[in-house]
Amino acid sequence: MVEGPLAGLKVVELARILAGPWIGQTLADLGARVIKVEAPEGDDTRRWGPPFIDRPRADGTLETVAAYFHATNRGKTSVTCDFNDSGDLARLRDLIDGADVVIENFKQGGLARFGLDYASVSARNPGLVYASVTGFGQTGPRARQPGYDFLIQGMGGIMELTGDPAGEPQKVGVAWIDIFTGLYGVIGIQAALAERARSGRGQQVDLALYDCALGVLANQAANHLLGGVEPARLGNAHPNIVPYQVFPASDGHLIVACGNDRQFRSLCLALDLPDLAQHPALATNALRVAGREGLCATLAQAFAQRSRSDLIAALTQAGVPAGPINRVSEALSDPQAEARNMVVAPEGIAGLRTPITLSRSPTVAEGAAPALGEGRWSFDPA
Repeated sequence: MVEGPLAGLKVVELARILAGPWIGQTLADLGARVIKVEAPEGDDTRRWGPPFIDRPRADGTLETVAAYFHATNRGKTSVTCDFNDSGDLARLRDLIDGADVVIENFKQGGLARFGLDYASVSARNPGLVYASVTGFGQTGPRARQPGYDFLIQGMGGIMELTGDPAGEPQKVGVAWIDIFTGLYGVIGIQAALAERARSGRGQQVDLALYDCALGVLANQAANHLLGGVEPARLGNAHPNIVPYQVFPASDGHLIVACGNDRQFRSLCLALDLPDLAQHPALATNALRVAGREGLCATLAQAFAQRSRSDLIAALTQAGVPAGPINRVSEALSDPQAEARNMVVAPEGIAGLRTPITLSRSPTVAEGAAPALGEGRWSFDPA
């Protein structure tokens, strides 16, 4: 069996839906042993379909599980635990006593009555790294409020930046905040483990969807904080770079992303617009942002005269970043995706590999998402 870089790391996942399980799946893909502790009825996402996948269980029966669950639980072991059963709770506490990491996404304070909160379990296992995922974090006036990705996208500002300026605000097409929170969770856990290697002590990693939503506003937040502007929807245009948007070809649309003055001049020459390339009023990006409307209208007329494939080929040859707007199926079947082995199929269940490529330590995707309750209540490899 191939060992990943986190081989030997023992993780107990008390999480469901997406953000917490995404942490667990990423750690599992990096080689950690992840035991997913589910309620007797299982993670909610087992039922979030269609589509559904039928897979045989060890006893020969078929388990029907939504594709959604398979997207975020690869490589784990599943055990079931009834928190109202004292025997189950005792086994869970013993499991946590031998763990390096716990991942949980219960409401703030929700695990205290079961003795599974950070204070209780860290008293028994002082080296434990305990990652808590909530909507709004462990502190603050909203700490006890529930939070879902869609709600947080609205509250966190990204929906007011996404979509047609003449239309309603739009959410991102995947659970964007959950995924980012999962990734920040992995970073926080690894940082706490690195610190534990020096101090010998674990700590709690407090992850809030709302914090992560604000944290990835990046240049848009800086535009407001430093420039005093109120960022707004620009459709497929960029607030700070021009031209950097979708343009219509004669047979579809393409994306053009000119990140510097040289690329802009190359774009104009490839479109047979030499005067535009040398125009002093368009010489810098700041000037192009100021003249966005007229410039982009002129470029759109030139784009509309040629086919998408012709334009992409010409711009690519000229060193101008350009490409198509793919459907999901096209993106997954692109030769680049195939060359990078982005689609994996452990146990015949197709999914996406964790997109981390290390020169010596491979990521591991040897097991599909687990059948409910078929794992062992132990980290013992026997």
